[in-house]
Amino acid sequence: MFNIPRARCRINSHQRNSRIRVPLAQEYKVLTVLFTDCRNFVVDVAVWFYLLKISQQKLTTMPKDTVIKVQEYKDTLIQKAELLITKCFPEKIVQLNELLATPMFNERDFEEVHQDVNIPVLPAVLAKNHDESANDDHPPNKRARNDVIVAGSPILALPNGSVSCNKPLCEMIKVVKPIIRTLVEHSNLLKMWISFMIPKIEDGNNFGVSIQEDTLAEIQTVESEAAAFYDQISRYFLSRAKVVSKVAKYPHIEDYRRAVVELDEKEYLSLWLVVCEVRNRYSSLHDIVIKNLEKLKKPRSSNTESLY
Repeated sequence: MFNIPRARCRINSHQRNSRIRVPLAQEYKVLTVLFTDCRNFVVDVAVWFYLLKISQQKLTTMPKDTVIKVQEYKDTLIQKAELLITKCFPEKIVQLNELLATPMFNERDFEEVHQDVNIPVLPAVLAKNHDESANDDHPPNKRARNDVIVAGSPILALPNGSVSCNKPLCEMIKVVKPIIRTLVEHSNLLKMWISFMIPKIEDGNNFGVSIQEDTLAEIQTVESEAAAFYDQISRYFLSRAKVVSKVAKYPHIEDYRRAVVELDEKEYLSLWLVVCEVRNRYSSLHDIVIKNLEKLKKPRSSNTESLY
C-alpha cells in the first residue's frame, strides 16, 4: 500500500459540489429534451395509427343494405349455376344434337350455298391514254418501264344493282349466333360460380383448390374460344366484301369469282364445325363439373380437424 499525503487528497467541499453538480445539470437538461422529443414522437405515431385505423374502417365498412344485396347476388348466382349444370347443360347437348341432324347442317351439299355475285362481264373497250396522246411530240423516257399496271374498270354503278349476301349462309348464321352468345353467357356464369367457391388462402389441404383452379382455367378457355367463334362471322363478311369488290373492279378475271364461291363453302363448313364445337364444349364442361362437383363445392375437407 502506498501512503498518499492527506494534503493532496483533500478536496474542498465547494470544489466537489461544483465538479459534480454542473455535469448533472447539463445531463438533466439533455435528458429532459430527449424525453420531450420521444414523448412527442410517441404521440405522433399513436395519432397516425389511430387515423390509419379510422380510414381503413371507413374503406372496409359498407352499409348493411349493400352487404345484403351483394350476398343475395352471390346466392342467386350459385343457384343459377347449379341449375345450369344439372339441368340446362344436358338439355343444350340434346338440342344441339338435334340441330346437327336437321337438313340445314346434315344433308346440305356445297352447291346449295353457291350464289351468283350478280356482276356481269362488260364488253371490252379499247381506249388510248390521254396523257400519251398529249405528249407525242416529247422524246421518250431514257429508261423503258417494264412493269405492267392493270388499272381495272372504273366502278360508277353496278348494272344489275347491289350485290346481295349469301342467303343460305345468312340463314345459318341467324341460327348459330344465338348459340354462341348463350355459350359465352353460360361460361361466364360458371366462372363466377367457381370463383365464389374458392376459399381463403391457407397452408396445406389445397388439393380441392387446385381442382377448382383447373376447372376455372378450362371454363376460361371455352369462353375465349366462343368469343373467337363470334368474331369469325364478322371476318367472313369482311373478307367476302373485299373479294366481291375485286370482282366488280376486274369482272373479266374468273379467279375472283371462284374465290367468292370457295369462301362461301369455307364459311358453311366453319358454321357446321362451330355448332359441333359448341356441343362438345357443353359436354366437356358438364362432364368435368359433375365428376368434381363435391370438390368444387367443398374444396377443403373437415377430416383434418380431427387429427389434432
